[in-house]
Amino acid sequence: MVAATARCGPLALVGGGEWSEGCDFDAELLAASGGDEVLVLPTAAAYEHPEKAVHSAESWFASLGGRARGLMVLGRADAEDAAFAAEVRAGHFLYLAGGSPMHLRSVLKASAVWEALLDAWRHGAVVAGSSAGAMVLTDPMVDPRGGALTVGLGMVEELAVIPHFGDENAEKVHRSIALAAPGLPVVGLPERTALIRDPDGGWRQAGRGTVQVFVSGKPAGLDALPR
Repeated sequence: MVAATARCGPLALVGGGEWSEGCDFDAELLAASGGDEVLVLPTAAAYEHPEKAVHSAESWFASLGGRARGLMVLGRADAEDAAFAAEVRAGHFLYLAGGSPMHLRSVLKASAVWEALLDAWRHGAVVAGSSAGAMVLTDPMVDPRGGALTVGLGMVEELAVIPHFGDENAEKVHRSIALAAPGLPVVGLPERTALIRDPDGGWRQAGRGTVQVFVSGKPAGLDALPR
């Protein structure tokens, strides 16, 4: 974990299908944030109509009694923008949308916005990432181009996640599990399913599907995950 403290907020890794029926855990996360606004970063969807991702979030959180607002951090210059970083640092619930994990990583890595997100989380903000957003928060992360493991942003260390589990290419999933270092947990996250780290460091699952954990190629339980 990147400099985790007792004050860190909840962290949710979502398998995809965000902001849709079955993602009832979002209501719990919203309540845990202590506010009613979700700041959505559609960075990973920069080349896939990011405004549509924001609109989906707006509709979904409105149905939960909250509100979502997009922060259009789409490129590297945006990620270094002091005003954007200040908004992230002041946020109570920060959500990284799905899309391209490689683009998301390259935009956020060692940026002002990334440091602001870490700072907000360390001071109690809720952080969630879906699909690409979940992938980059770990280190290592699964490389979507072939399933091998590569360097992630490392909010959670010694953990890798496979989103869209059950719908993803079976050969690529097998490769990710087989190539993981001995003892490294690899987590399969179905869509509309979240792996949530509570502030006490414990992990639990929520949502429609069932989280699958693999260590050294064999099924394991949530107790195998890093605290």
